[in-house]
Amino acid sequence: MAQFFKAKPNSSKQLSAKLSLTVNQLDHLGAGIAQHQGKVVFIPGALPNENVQVQLTEQKKNYARAKLIMVETPSVERVVPACPHYHACGGCDLQHMSLAGQREHKEAALLDIMAKFAGTEGGALSPALTGEGWHYRRRARLATLFDKNTKQLSLGFRAASSSNVVPISQCQVLAKPLSDLIVPFAKLLNQLSAKASLGHLELIEADNGHFAVLRITKTLNDKDLAKLSAFAEQHQIHLCLQDNEGQFHGVGEALMLPSYTLLDDQASASPQAVSLRFMPGNFVQVNGQINKAMVEQAMDWLAPQAGERILDLFCGMGNFSLPLAKMGADVIGVEGVAEMVSQARDNALANGLDNLTFYHGDLSADLSLEPWMGKIDKLLLDPARAGAFESLQWLKKMKPRKVVYVSCNPASLGRDSAVLLERGYKLQKLGLIDMFPQTHHIEAMALFELVK
Repeated sequence: MAQFFKAKPNSSKQLSAKLSLTVNQLDHLGAGIAQHQGKVVFIPGALPNENVQVQLTEQKKNYARAKLIMVETPSVERVVPACPHYHACGGCDLQHMSLAGQREHKEAALLDIMAKFAGTEGGALSPALTGEGWHYRRRARLATLFDKNTKQLSLGFRAASSSNVVPISQCQVLAKPLSDLIVPFAKLLNQLSAKASLGHLELIEADNGHFAVLRITKTLNDKDLAKLSAFAEQHQIHLCLQDNEGQFHGVGEALMLPSYTLLDDQASASPQAVSLRFMPGNFVQVNGQINKAMVEQAMDWLAPQAGERILDLFCGMGNFSLPLAKMGADVIGVEGVAEMVSQARDNALANGLDNLTFYHGDLSADLSLEPWMGKIDKLLLDPARAGAFESLQWLKKMKPRKVVYVSCNPASLGRDSAVLLERGYKLQKLGLIDMFPQTHHIEAMALFELVK
């Protein structure tokens, strides 16, 4: 009798029977942690001090992942999520926890990670930079999905760990004027003849107005352009199209760039204020309120003085460089994205600043021959999630007295802090930056000083 191979079922992916577990803490991604049969179990949606009913969805040798079925005994920090799309959308993952609880967890996680990676003692944190818990995002990119059967286009966000688009009618963390545009925009896009070929929609709130960027994959006809132009005029927004080559074209008006102001005093005109313009594709911090506070704290901690040589690595379009220069320092900004270097130079020119220079360069490469490499007084770092490990290998040649490190990933901050400590620096200040309320994301700022 012939025998045929039959694959064994993958037991690690099979659902278990329902279990009742007690959650002890949250991990750095915001999932609850419990113990079961000697294994750590990660439970998204669960909070510390809760008894929960779960099913194991994945089992490994030392840990398991579980799906939350029911909260049997809720935490005092548990709240009802404000967003009707919360359980489907992948944008937020901590709306079920009070804002105060979120911040307490993030500060504890920051201290724990720094102690683990950098060996630093869990001392007192500087006061956290906090702001509004809702409607704080000044920028968001919404995905589009065209259904060939219904001939309808949906506008929304990607589901958690999925490419599926969750249609939304509002967003509780997006600036209210932008959230209010979602339904009208979805209706408009469904009226266009080219709706099957539209890409994402980016919404931006800036100091000089509201902006929308629509990605198109083919040229729109005159009727579609007229509808877009009328919509932009009706809703008082600046609308532009981004084509396949990445070029931007204004709709109904010349292309206008969004801008924001830093170091401005609300009560009076500030001589230190700087204004930064950016292209829709440029990176900018999405939380304008916290970005202002973050820049001001960096200026306070770094204390730039006239004539000091300050290096700003991963400088982007000048978010820190321009304020440093405005305060009198001689600033060198280095960035790996050429388009943002160009925008930074334009911003310096527009603000009448001639005491700063921008360079384009790969900050993970050999920096020994770079024209800007050499002795500096102070260093500011604002790297992406991967951190600044390679750049910090050149500390001996730069010898800054002070280093301010702005981090969007505590793990890479902890790893890089170890490099600074080994080079004779001491961690003087550390504080949470709550850039993304309602999510697990942790940002931080650290100040290091060279010990003489």
